[in-house]
Amino acid sequence: MTSKRRVGTARILETVHSAYAPGMDVTGTNIVVTGAASGIGRAMARRFAADGARTVVCVDVNAAGVAGVAEEIGGRSEVVDMTDEAAIGSLIDRIEAEVGPTDLWCGNAGVGANGGVELDNEVWDLNWSVNVMAHVVAARHLVPRWIERGGGHLLLTASAAGLLTNLGTAPYAVTKHACVALAEWIKITYGEQGVGVSCLCPQGVRTPMTEADGELAIEVVKAMGMIEPEDVAEAVARGLADDSFLILPHPEVATYEQRRAGDRDRWISGMQKLQASLPGG
Repeated sequence: MTSKRRVGTARILETVHSAYAPGMDVTGTNIVVTGAASGIGRAMARRFAADGARTVVCVDVNAAGVAGVAEEIGGRSEVVDMTDEAAIGSLIDRIEAEVGPTDLWCGNAGVGANGGVELDNEVWDLNWSVNVMAHVVAARHLVPRWIERGGGHLLLTASAAGLLTNLGTAPYAVTKHACVALAEWIKITYGEQGVGVSCLCPQGVRTPMTEADGELAIEVVKAMGMIEPEDVAEAVARGLADDSFLILPHPEVATYEQRRAGDRDRWISGMQKLQASLPGG
């Protein structure tokens, strides 16, 4: 975050140099992390707390899991269904009233589904609601506040699938593309009014979503190489420090994206061959 987008200035000591300077300095800020009960969300919550955040609000549908993370880091836990628009709005209002201004919102909750166009509308609707509309709703409530206050930052967890694709799971690939597009649109539209935006696009990460064996989508990311959630949290720290839009824990994803854009037919042919070579392909 640039100096004009610094938030909570009364609570931030400008002389403190953390891992986030000269971009966003989380010292003394209020941060919300959705999907915080496990995986990437838990790792980010831990990292923000360790780096001096004033309050980390951990949000998840897993009541026991999110309470455990919040207790561990001295944060606050909230049980919220990210498909419930009213619940998201109520959460934001409650945090602003009881904790203080939300300086960084990490929309990290996500779902996936194995299969393609044959899947029922209910499956597609769930992926759309969690992976896209939850971010739209959060931005609808937060962006006007950030513009009025002169700053705030939105971090959306998309996926390398949002820049490329994900074999074996059409709802996930399609909605993660939409997540990237939404993040870009918000950055373009409101970036000059103090709203910072970052889009986190990891590839294979050891989380509960990647524990199964034999599913094509999971076999793809395993073949590409897995990293730990803590590695993603480190990439987030660097990305916020640099005020980066794209945060790529797997740097090679940038090369893949360039190849995809440079010769789409060749890239599609390569992905077809990759799919055929993997279990379940």
